Amino acid sequence: MRRVVGDKPREESEIDLTPMLDVVFIMLIFFIVTATFVKEIGIDINSPDKNQNIKDADRKSIVVRITNRDRIMIRGRDIDFRAVRANIERLHAETPEAPVVVQPHPDSTTEVMVHVMDAAREAGVYVSIAAI
Repeated sequence: MRRVVGDKPREESEIDLTPMLDVVFIMLIFFIVTATFVKEIGIDINSPDKNQNIKDADRKSIVVRITNRDRIMIRGRDIDFRAVRANIERLHAETPEAPVVVQPHPDSTTEVMVHVMDAAREAGVYVSIAAI
């Protein structure tokens, strides 16, 4: 389309957006196809059944409490970080059907909880986490 301004003809320019949209869609497809998705690694947690009757935990299971200062307590006694497995093995020998229940304080570190869980698994005992 031409316009006449004064005595000189002038062309009206229009921008064609179709090639730009094609490039944008091709880039979008490229980034979707080449994106790597990271699978997060977590801890397997065994939650209790809702129908299971909750009984006295201290008599039927080995309760390991972790305080807010990362102290490990079993049956009211402070346990050294390195002696957790030995204590769990001893208590498991006394009551073989008793599982280990870990009760971490919300302010305790995950490292201590994982150490207790690993020690119980190495001792061959079923491990659960108790929610406070």
